[in-house]
Amino acid sequence: MKPVTVSIDVPQRPEQVYDFLDVMARHERFTDHYLSGWRCSGPARGIGSRASVTASLGGAKTHVDIEVVQADLPRRIVERNSSAAGRRLAHGTYAIEPLGTGGSHVSFTYAWVRAPFADRLLSPVVRMTMRRANRTAMRRLAAELARHASAAGT
Repeated sequence: MKPVTVSIDVPQRPEQVYDFLDVMARHERFTDHYLSGWRCSGPARGIGSRASVTASLGGAKTHVDIEVVQADLPRRIVERNSSAAGRRLAHGTYAIEPLGTGGSHVSFTYAWVRAPFADRLLSPVVRMTMRRANRTAMRRLAAELARHASAAGT
């Protein structure tokens, strides 16, 4: 299946965005519209940080395990996602690029490595549903980054 990428521009510097995204527990704040029941484990940040969640998309619920597998400060964080009893394996990649204005361009790409037959059969619908959920997550991320920066006094 073709990957799905969404993005947003934010006024925070790449280092600020990375610092926020690097803490797995903070992801609940901007993804709880479709990911619930967050249980984090492992280190709080960086490679090896993990979360177990329930994804509710397209009328279906499934358990998802998320683990940070790559981190390149302040540019990129890669998560491995496993669900559907291992039949669905994907990578979620946050890429953070500096903008000339001092802010950041933040993109998130969800790329399937392996997908159940039903996902592949309904690929256009699955991709549209993921794109919609992740666009909302990007807008919510921007709001959370603003709140976080305000609370930090930056």
